[in-house]
Amino acid sequence: QVQLVESGGGLVQPGGSLRLSCAASGSIFRGNVMGWYRQAPGKERELVATISTSGITTYADSVKGRFTISRDSAKNTVSLQMNSLNPEDTAVYYCNYKRGAFGYWGQGTQVTVSS
Repeated sequence: QVQLVESGGGLVQPGGSLRLSCAASGSIFRGNVMGWYRQAPGKERELVATISTSGITTYADSVKGRFTISRDSAKNTVSLQMNSLNPEDTAVYYCNYKRGAFGYWGQGTQVTVSS
């Protein structure tokens, strides 16, 4: 089992920045991929960004150039730096841990971009 705890969500004005963090605990093994997904009201959950233990990253086209994902494998944490936020980024953001056929989700943290 893997437990994920997110932090850092909140309310921010358009053009602002937020940093999300996720701490993983439990049965953590090398070769995993951690990442962030988001779900806006009335929409399906979508990928935002992922990062492997070797540092390979992927980003949704909608966040490229604005969001940066990073991880500290020694501490089992993953972060998402979000810049130039716009109202379309409003969603619940979920941390994800995946290794092989196993995947785990955090409880989610709300990000609201509004003036």
